[in-house]
Amino acid sequence: METVTLKPERRAQLEEFARQRGKDPSEALDEALAAFFDSELRDFEDAVAGIQRGHEDVSEGRHRPAQEFLDELRVKHGFPR
Repeated sequence: METVTLKPERRAQLEEFARQRGKDPSEALDEALAAFFDSELRDFEDAVAGIQRGHEDVSEGRHRPAQEFLDELRVKHGFPR
């Protein structure tokens, strides 16, 4: 097992987090890290999927000039030119 050094305030937070869940601090930390990394992976996959959809839209001709879009926003929201 590796040793990880935590700031005292982070250690206190971890211990409280673990206590509230009835877990050992190392188990609580492992679960929290797993949840964090799973969330980060989902966010990354969602971003990649969005970029792919955008690329497909442009490739298929489903787009319009940026200036047209910006002009529409300006008129809709009363932004100055």
